[in-house]
Amino acid sequence: MRSSVICLLLFALPALGQEFRRALPGYEFAFPRDHFSHPEFQVEWWYFTGNLRADEGRRFGFELTFFRNAVEGAASSQDSAETSPWDIDHIYLAHLALSDVGGGEFYKFERLNRGGPGLAGIDANQARIWNGNWEVRWLEPEKPLGALRLRAVSKDFSFEFHLEPKKLPVIQGENSVSQKAEGAGKASHYVSYTRLSTRGEIRLGDEDFEVEGSAWMDHEFFTNSLAPGQAGWDWVSAQLDDGSELMLYRMRLEDGTMDAYSSGTYVAPDGTATHLSLDDYSMTPGRRWRSPTTGGEYPLAWTLKVPRFKIDLELTTPLDKQEVVSRTPASPSYWEGAVDLKGSHTGSGYLEMTGYDKPIRLGVDPD
Repeated sequence: MRSSVICLLLFALPALGQEFRRALPGYEFAFPRDHFSHPEFQVEWWYFTGNLRADEGRRFGFELTFFRNAVEGAASSQDSAETSPWDIDHIYLAHLALSDVGGGEFYKFERLNRGGPGLAGIDANQARIWNGNWEVRWLEPEKPLGALRLRAVSKDFSFEFHLEPKKLPVIQGENSVSQKAEGAGKASHYVSYTRLSTRGEIRLGDEDFEVEGSAWMDHEFFTNSLAPGQAGWDWVSAQLDDGSELMLYRMRLEDGTMDAYSSGTYVAPDGTATHLSLDDYSMTPGRRWRSPTTGGEYPLAWTLKVPRFKIDLELTTPLDKQEVVSRTPASPSYWEGAVDLKGSHTGSGYLEMTGYDKPIRLGVDPD
C-alpha cells in the first residue's frame, strides 16, 4: 500500500466517460514488461525509499516517487492517429525527499508535468521513467536481478544511486491483487523489490557524500482501489538484519477501527513471500509527535508483532520532522520517513502515515 496523499487527491476522481481496466485476480506478471507503464489502468506509481550511510557514518533517508495518471480522453486517444506532443493524456507527478538524519534536516520537493515533448514519461524501449531531471533507469531490464540507476537534482541537494536487487520481485497480496476494500476492482496490482543494495553519491549544499545502504521499491497500478469511510492509513517497510523483510499496512476507518482489508507480507531470507491478513499481525501506536506546521499528531513509535514468524519489534524514528506538508489547504499532509527497528530483530525501514492532520476525502467510486 503505497501512495502520496497529494497524488491521490489529484488522481482519485475517475476520468469521466472512460473505461479503464480494473485490478482483478488472475493477472499474470511478466518482466521486464511490468516494470513499465500500464496505460489501460488509470493510476500508476513507482516508489523508491531507502536508508544510507556515508563513509564517516552520517545517515540519510531518501524518497523518489513517480506517478502517472490518465486523464479524460486517454483511453480513446491510445487508438487515435491524430496526436500532438502537447496532448494531455496523462499527468505525471513526482516527489523527492532527503532526510539528513545526521544534520537534523528534512528536504522535500514535488513536480507536476504533462508529457509534452519529453518533459516527463515512461519509455519501455529506453527502460526509463522520468520527470524533468529526476529519473529511474533499468540498466539491465532483461535480467531478473538487473541493476537500476536513480538520479535527481533539486536546489538543495542532488543524488545518483546504483541499485542492485538482492531478491526477485515480490507480488503483493493474493492471486495477483492487493485488495484494499470490499468489491471487485477495489484493489491494485502491486509488486515490490524488497531489498536493493544501494551505493552512490549525495551532494548536499557544498558537501559530497559517498553513501551505501539498502532501498525498497514499490510499483502499483490500478483504476479504483479505495472505498468511502477509509480515513487514512499507516504503512511500514522493514528490512531486517537477518535478511528478511516485512511490509505491513493498516487502513483506518472514520470510526477509528481497522479495515478488514488491511494486510502485509513477510519475505524470508531466501525470498519466499507469505501473505499476512489482518489477523496475522498487529500494529500498536505509541509516542506521538505534534506537527508545528499542520497540528497533525503522528504516532512515531510503534510495536509490530507477527507471532507466526516470532517477530516482535519496536519501531522508532531518528528524525521527527519528516512531514510532507501540502502546498494547498484542501490537501492533507502526511508523514513519511526513515525508521529504526529493534526487539526480536534489528533493522531499518520506512514509515508512511496519512490522515492525521485531517481525514482524507478521496473521490472514490461509491460502487
